[in-house]
Amino acid sequence: MDMQTTPAPLVTDPRRRLILYLFLMVAMFMAMLDNQIVSTALPTIVGEFGHLERFGWIGSAYLLSLSAVMPVYGKLGDLFGRKYVMITAIAIFTVGSAICGLAVSMNTLIAARVLQGLGGGGILVSIFSINADLFEPRERARYQSYSSLVLMASGAIGPVLGGTMSDLFGWRSIFLVNIPIGFIVLAGLITMLPYRKPARKPRIDYAGAIALAMTTTCIVLAADGTQLFGSLLSPGVLGIIGVGIVCAVAWVFIERRAPEPIVPMQLFRNPTFGLLLITSLTSGAVAIGMVNYFALFLQTTTGLSPSVAGLLFILLTGGIVCGSLSAGRLISATGRYKPFAIGSAACSMIAFAALSQVHAGTPVYLIGALMLLHGIGIGLAQQVPVIGIQNAAPSRDIGAATGAVTLSRMGGASIAISIYGAIIGSSLLHVGLSIPGIANIEEVTPKMMASLPEATREAVAEAYAAAFNPLFLTAAGICLVGLVTAICLKNVQLPGATAIQKVDPSAAAHAAE
Repeated sequence: MDMQTTPAPLVTDPRRRLILYLFLMVAMFMAMLDNQIVSTALPTIVGEFGHLERFGWIGSAYLLSLSAVMPVYGKLGDLFGRKYVMITAIAIFTVGSAICGLAVSMNTLIAARVLQGLGGGGILVSIFSINADLFEPRERARYQSYSSLVLMASGAIGPVLGGTMSDLFGWRSIFLVNIPIGFIVLAGLITMLPYRKPARKPRIDYAGAIALAMTTTCIVLAADGTQLFGSLLSPGVLGIIGVGIVCAVAWVFIERRAPEPIVPMQLFRNPTFGLLLITSLTSGAVAIGMVNYFALFLQTTTGLSPSVAGLLFILLTGGIVCGSLSAGRLISATGRYKPFAIGSAACSMIAFAALSQVHAGTPVYLIGALMLLHGIGIGLAQQVPVIGIQNAAPSRDIGAATGAVTLSRMGGASIAISIYGAIIGSSLLHVGLSIPGIANIEEVTPKMMASLPEATREAVAEAYAAAFNPLFLTAAGICLVGLVTAICLKNVQLPGATAIQKVDPSAAAHAAE
């Protein structure tokens, strides 16, 4: 069955729940912001430490470790209780931030970013799992929509905030600011979040955890192969893919026999679980994976300056806000999430199909309207995979299921970014030398474009527009997969407050001691 009987909320006092939720959102913003804030500070960091060839690892190291530990943290929360797992994750993240801010070399910084990611992955998974303890399923839909806005806000604010703080206080400040924030969140959760003791004896699946972490590591490294190894078809990437396949097969073999698997295989017997993982993967591919390419598209094909092009992102963000808040309230009222998954994929597919026909002379307002439509599409289903999977999974496996769906979203983004980059690179490879005065079209910045002769500028814009056409068609194809998957979902109804399992007060007090 897709609808599970759930325990009573961990905290019944609405004011206390709201305060706890705000602490969780601050932690989420802190963890997600660190994935974005470093991008604009990279030139300054490289200028101080050198080693330009390693700068890609500053971002990849964080994403790598963050993705590798997500499912493990979800399972640990199920086994040991989510309070102390969350506290441990925040502590690790805060220590990693301090080491980043005090780094004395590029290697030290990269190692500290790995430590940060080990904490950040636990924060992101534990927050969604704790939300499942704090709110009943329908109310959770409304609060998850706010969580989705925090995720998107960190992506939108991160690059700007990183550049500003680097200019005013130095690049180390973007890491050191996490220390006081981390201590505040730790104090709040230690004093206000009850501890719900799990009913079963903890048994850790070490072999499954290692196999899954290695599989995830191989996926992220292969997806980032162009930046790290120079080509997706390099021997290094092909070797990593081979190791990843072996690790994935070994992981399935281990999980089928483990007493407490990291991701219980019986979850896959429920078709809703598998379908929502695909939905989450496609959503990550077109929501997170497309952001940087929208910026490149606007600056190269419309002739807008970076600052003016950035204003168009207000339409994208506005669409996400409208879609997410509307969907959260409607799911909370009706208990149905399938229509929003369908509407999300359909909106984004239409937007990308239309964008694939855009040329260099297309009016900016039309491009803005399509970005708004895509933003609405992202917002409509932003929280659907987490809500649906938490409803489909048994309460004892909510953490493991949440870790799996969060990982699938990040994995979809990583893989899509690599695919999009390969499409752009291969398309521009054939046109770079055909434009007079342009030796390498990929090195043409927006500022350089503004100084080019009119005919050359139009040729560069048309070349980029032609390169983006197959990219947008690919994104539309990914949305089509998401649409078919959404249509195949069962039209289940989330239980309301009256369906929450009645727990004996003395038992509840003992469980949350």
